Amino acid sequence: MHQSAPFQPSRRAFIGATLALGVAGGWPGSAMAATPAQRLVAAARGQVGVTLAYDPAYTVLGFPGGDVARAKGVCTDVVIRAFRDALALDLQALVNADMKANFAAYPKNWGLRRPDRNIDHRRVPNLATYWTRQRARLPISSDPADWRPGDIFTSLVGGKLPHTGIVSDRKTASGRPLVLHNIGAGTREEDALFDHRLTGHFRWKV
Repeated sequence: MHQSAPFQPSRRAFIGATLALGVAGGWPGSAMAATPAQRLVAAARGQVGVTLAYDPAYTVLGFPGGDVARAKGVCTDVVIRAFRDALALDLQALVNADMKANFAAYPKNWGLRRPDRNIDHRRVPNLATYWTRQRARLPISSDPADWRPGDIFTSLVGGKLPHTGIVSDRKTASGRPLVLHNIGAGTREEDALFDHRLTGHFRWKV
């Protein structure tokens, strides 16, 4: 008689279940459900050691929930994956729906005449526009105390390349919050919030 193989949950399912139980990050009182911000940070941290390369190539994606292989990606993919894994929020679908209804409100940096669900949500200016329209924008501050875990930053690397990431719940000895981002060598958690000129500060769904 054939015996079926034991069930092996996917990595994403395991992370989601762990976050839902509030045990992924070792916060005090983890027997209670983690907050949305804690779950978001843990989901971003879970990408460290998984996403090892930066690859900006245009890719045709599934929809909704489309993604490139998790071993690679760009800065926006860190944010997109964290919101999907932690809070079941699909920025691909959300940005696409808003752009369809309000295309004129979005940047025209790429010469598009209509939304492109393969790439729109992976572009920092589009995400910044979406979060602004969601009333998630906060004042930009150079004071570390104004940044909370789960906040999103946008910046310009070298004064011209848009970048984004998620503020961590960990800090330097001097009190600067670390960030979780991919700036060229895969997802990392490091002291980089104030390395480049900040262009946006957002607190969305946390």
